[in-house]
Amino acid sequence: MLPEAKIGPAPNIGVIYPASSKPEDTLAADNYAAIRNWLYLDMAVYGRYNHIAWSYLEEKGYTPVIEDGDMDILAQGNPDFIAFNYYTSQTVGESLNDGNDFSHTGDQHEIVGEPGAYRGSVNPNLQKTEFGWEIDPVGFRSTLRQIYSRYHLPLIVTENGLGAFDKLEEGDVVNDPYRIEFFNKHIEQIQLAITDGVDVFGFCPWSAIDLVSTHQGSSKRYGFIYVDREEFDIKELRRIRKQSFHWYQKLIETNGEIR
Repeated sequence: MLPEAKIGPAPNIGVIYPASSKPEDTLAADNYAAIRNWLYLDMAVYGRYNHIAWSYLEEKGYTPVIEDGDMDILAQGNPDFIAFNYYTSQTVGESLNDGNDFSHTGDQHEIVGEPGAYRGSVNPNLQKTEFGWEIDPVGFRSTLRQIYSRYHLPLIVTENGLGAFDKLEEGDVVNDPYRIEFFNKHIEQIQLAITDGVDVFGFCPWSAIDLVSTHQGSSKRYGFIYVDREEFDIKELRRIRKQSFHWYQKLIETNGEIR
């Protein structure tokens, strides 16, 4: 219908660190990166499954049924760009197959770890959000560089943001300097990635307005605009511009110069 339109995949991607300099931890990080990151993008861009991820699927008996002609269809995908969501990096170590390979990350609803492949870990070098997500702007730059080095396609960031317990103060004021700091540091890393030669053509913050989080409902707020409601009381749903709204408005007006 739109032959000149452009299309591309949009997975959640993040750089994977080894828990230490042990070779076994580095190998575990490679395993996790293949399964979490490159499984999807290799398939979308190259039209084939990542060989490390595929061997893991074979070992576990998880391989999908592939009919005649399926791989030919995949090979014809040829995306014009890669979109991706980035919130944090992740860290893993060697799997010990002792029943304790799993660890909770972020809001305690995401579990990282796979016996025989990698063990979930934490990064002691990073600060965390109120919901336990590690904050890693430099990892954002590394992620941009890794994706572009691997696929050489233009990139657009489709989600990046900070969930927090924002408070509505007297006079309809919502001060969220922590969100401004988060975006400042991440946008700076985009600019640095561009100086590294990465082709980035867009950035979409998450999100313009507060929304209902998958796990934390209305208490976890991401927006530049505050929605006056509580978990079980929708009130009048008034929209109130936060401090970050005005900051981001100026950032757009100056093409990133005001930070």
